[in-house]
Amino acid sequence: MTDLFASLPSEKTRATPAPLAARMRPQNLNQYVGQQDLLANGKPLGDALRHGVLHSMILWGPPGVGKTTLAKLFADLVDGHFQAMSAVLAGVKEIRLAAIDAEQRLKIYGKKTVLFVDEVHRFNKSQQDAFLPYVEDGTVVFVGATTENPSFEVNNALLSRCRVYVLQSLTASDLSQLIDLALSDDERGLGAKNLSILPKARDFLVQCADGDGRRLLNLLELAADFSEGDSITPEMVEQVASHDARRFDKGGDVFYEQISALHKSVRGSNPDAALYWMARMLDGGCDPVYIARRVVRMASEDIGNADPRGLQLALNAWDVQARLGSPEGELAIAQAVIYLAAAPKSNAVYQAYKQAMADVKSEPSYPVPNHLRNAPTKLMKQLEMGKDYRYAHNEDDAYAAGEHYFPDELEARHYYQPVARGLEIKIKEKLERLAALDEAIHQKNPHSQV
Repeated sequence: MTDLFASLPSEKTRATPAPLAARMRPQNLNQYVGQQDLLANGKPLGDALRHGVLHSMILWGPPGVGKTTLAKLFADLVDGHFQAMSAVLAGVKEIRLAAIDAEQRLKIYGKKTVLFVDEVHRFNKSQQDAFLPYVEDGTVVFVGATTENPSFEVNNALLSRCRVYVLQSLTASDLSQLIDLALSDDERGLGAKNLSILPKARDFLVQCADGDGRRLLNLLELAADFSEGDSITPEMVEQVASHDARRFDKGGDVFYEQISALHKSVRGSNPDAALYWMARMLDGGCDPVYIARRVVRMASEDIGNADPRGLQLALNAWDVQARLGSPEGELAIAQAVIYLAAAPKSNAVYQAYKQAMADVKSEPSYPVPNHLRNAPTKLMKQLEMGKDYRYAHNEDDAYAAGEHYFPDELEARHYYQPVARGLEIKIKEKLERLAALDEAIHQKNPHSQV
């Protein structure tokens, strides 16, 4: 019988090349693509690197924008030793062992250690504290990489010893440049294959990469493997692209940035932008129920009584999503988002609630005035609970002018200030008319608390 595998190389002789993204890692600062706002001449980080002046820092940015590469270049530029650890795999023990190695290296060879900590936000507070003495005495030059906001994820002690640099997603121009470099480099890239890429395939590849250079190179390498001719076509890119891997990290910065953009677009009365950010979140995999819940918040916070129908519409959309799921639910949420964006705006309810809550938290727990207490029992009636209460429906216009509803120890507060928009115009007019009645009572009895 013929051995179908006889012609294959053995495990000992077969070599698996490193992924294209690893092979194309820049060897010097001139090869680095992107982040020119940080690295251009005259920029603090770029000038520090060119002069070999290194300091502890935190690189904050999305995946695939060159954080690890920058750390490696730092070490090379100062002729330092690059040592990497991942917060996913390491703990305090590994941190101390790395520090001991760095101390020995500095003592014996006089060589600095650049300690690169990937995903530093995954270390807890005590683990982050373990770095402090070694950063403080210069044993290591600390370079932390994180996709999360260091203000929240890195403790203040470590943060105060580092400078934070914000790395941005790669632009379409950056990504296109990476494609050209990879296709033209004979030694590290795909130059030996003599491949070109059709314009539509290039645009599609850049779009699928979504600002992530590593993802771009991985997709390019797969597309090149599919290629049977001398060109990479849009169809090849489509075969290798995974459309459900868009940049959206639930619970992370991108997540909160996008919901913030959606909320502010609604508040700013821009239904088109609001719809765009909602679509971005759904496309990234956000749970529609989360969006529905936040839309209910928008209805109360930013529309309020200027158009109370907004709250009902938002609740209805949530209910549709819960009952029917996709795609009917998303359409109902979109309807609510557009309605709220176009509705008259008022944050009067939101502001009134905040002020009332602030007063309650800052003042004593005053008792309920006797006349406002309920008296369902004989004893409570004997204690005169509810005595002198004026039943509003028995008063003119169903309003007990001059009545005091706050604790006896407090003067009346006016938290709710309706705006001159939507239904609150009518509400404002009514409250002003009732306030005039109270003022008339006060003029007759200056000692009243109204």
